Amino acid sequence: MGACTSIKADYIIYVKTGDRKGAGTDANIYIVLIDENGKRSRKVFLDCKWRNDFEQGRTDKFPVGDMAGLSDIEFIELSRDTKGFGDSWFCDRVWVVPNQPNVEPVAINFPVNRWVKADATLKIQKWDCCLPQNDTAPEVRKQELLEKRMYYTLDQKSPGIPVQIKDLPSDEMFSNDYKWDIVRTKGILLIKSKMRRLTSDAWSSLKDLGNIYKKGTNLDIPMGMYRWKEDNYFGKQRVQGVNPVVMQLCTCIPENFKVTNEMISPFLEGYTMDEALAKKKLFLCDLTMLEDIPLMGIPVEKELVSPYALFYLNKENDLMPVAIQLFAKTTEDCPNPVFLPSDHKYVWMLAKMYYNNADALYHQGSTHLGFTHLIMESVAVAANRTLSMSHPLYRLIAPHFLFLIAINSRALNKLVAPGGWVDQVMTAGAGGMLTITAKRFANWRLDRDGTLPEEIKMRKLDDPEVLPYYPYRDDAMPIWYCVKNYVTRVVEGHYESEKVIADDWELQEFGKMLVQPYPNGCNIKGIPGDGKFETRQHIIDTFSSFLFISSVGHAAANFAQYDEYAFPPNYPSFMRGKAPRNKDPVTEEDIIKHLPHKAMTLDIMVVGRILSDRGTKALGDFEVDYIFDPVGLAAVKQFREELKQISEENTKRNETRNPPYAYLNPIHIPNSISI
Repeated sequence: MGACTSIKADYIIYVKTGDRKGAGTDANIYIVLIDENGKRSRKVFLDCKWRNDFEQGRTDKFPVGDMAGLSDIEFIELSRDTKGFGDSWFCDRVWVVPNQPNVEPVAINFPVNRWVKADATLKIQKWDCCLPQNDTAPEVRKQELLEKRMYYTLDQKSPGIPVQIKDLPSDEMFSNDYKWDIVRTKGILLIKSKMRRLTSDAWSSLKDLGNIYKKGTNLDIPMGMYRWKEDNYFGKQRVQGVNPVVMQLCTCIPENFKVTNEMISPFLEGYTMDEALAKKKLFLCDLTMLEDIPLMGIPVEKELVSPYALFYLNKENDLMPVAIQLFAKTTEDCPNPVFLPSDHKYVWMLAKMYYNNADALYHQGSTHLGFTHLIMESVAVAANRTLSMSHPLYRLIAPHFLFLIAINSRALNKLVAPGGWVDQVMTAGAGGMLTITAKRFANWRLDRDGTLPEEIKMRKLDDPEVLPYYPYRDDAMPIWYCVKNYVTRVVEGHYESEKVIADDWELQEFGKMLVQPYPNGCNIKGIPGDGKFETRQHIIDTFSSFLFISSVGHAAANFAQYDEYAFPPNYPSFMRGKAPRNKDPVTEEDIIKHLPHKAMTLDIMVVGRILSDRGTKALGDFEVDYIFDPVGLAAVKQFREELKQISEENTKRNETRNPPYAYLNPIHIPNSISI
């Protein structure tokens, strides 16, 4: 038996039980080692007396003897019985270390990552990483996929949005649900911060609002509170805020944007508007796609604007707002002035707030929810339906799916449920936010909007000479190429020719499912080759985008939420009343009337803090190890070395930034969308 005794051990066998619900077992576990020549060991009972083996998330060590005569171990066979109260068992990994004279004690890894069925034998090859056409047990592999498809089925939970999973499989559940229980976490956070229960009254003043934050607690002063009134900070929100993917170089003024040279020339440092355009000094934010978005959620007087905003890059390389038009169109029945920095200070302040409220709705509906959480859930479901656990591309992308489906199914659905957090604290409510998602998904493309260099190039911001200060671009781009290098090493190591790609039926089924319309597929546009992978570049481009969105894309959209949203005047998620339609002076008291009341502010603060916390390890430091083959291990090693260098460079850049932008330092970027 493989007991923890003093017998002479020919091998040391390590077994790691998965860290997921119900993974541990009281059953009897057995193992057989098989060498490269097919020679089998005796069937070993893995047991340490007086110890409870195979507990969730734990690694057990078993010295085993009477196993001499085997050459290099190539396969293992695992089996179990039904003994004990809980006999189900999810095995994460087995590694075997030779303990014999003249044999190097190098671990031989068998990544299992599977439930071991009772009274059946699970055979795993060393590294468990091969293309389907090279698998020694193709029928077993196909059967595994057929069984998985029963649990990973597609569903479109709201018209026009990216598809999701119909029901949460048990394999996707959190190992510890309490860590992601937002309602429970909210209560704990309020207790720790010693925050009194706020009423539904309005704030008496902006100063009164600022007094709510508690230094030294998790509800500390958010960064946005310090400089929110400054125009140059309003400009910096476009390049290092929570939604730094909207602004574009302005090459001409949109027809419906009624800004004129006379209006803005006083702010252009001696240039006319045409001269500033020609010198690439003007930048445009266009959120007119928000026109006609329905307003759902709490039934109070409110309005979502569909604005333009124009920014000028001054001699100090600061982006300064020079004009804001709050509605897409101007009619006789609907006055729509262009607001300017020279307007009454509270009028200009209110215009900026309404612009930021629109930006916040676009951020949550498109940048954050739509094109990190939901688009990657589509990819995860497609991958689990078409790619075997043994596929090298599945092993490449699996660490970046960790907790994604669970967070979407459990926490996210609570936030966007009728009457949930989004209905309570976002101007358009959940229904309006999902309409934004669907409207954007109609023309979203992976090869453009989901590919960082192309996305930035599309907005004409790829040249640092045009826009010298753009922290999102400057921090994200090195990681993009690092991710692409990583993917390239894996792809080139497994696909030596186009014929190998064509013969990989799992990969081809994956591509087909990505592009096919619902209910047969995910309806994602812009997949290279239109879903028919023909070259290594097609695969590299696709998987680079998926890994980047899951990590860097989500980090950029998520982790600044407390700093941006928690002080409502800085970046309001909710505005009361109607947006201004003239330039009549207003007071601070009028500003307060538009802002969230006390209880809503507290709700925004607490959930913003929860969503800004990191739930998993940093990029490249995987919670679950999937990759053990030589090609993959070399790629991971290089990936980590490059990320370390990028992190050091990022730290140096932030020493001179005011404010710093630390959200895209690799040490702060999780592998997956886990919050």
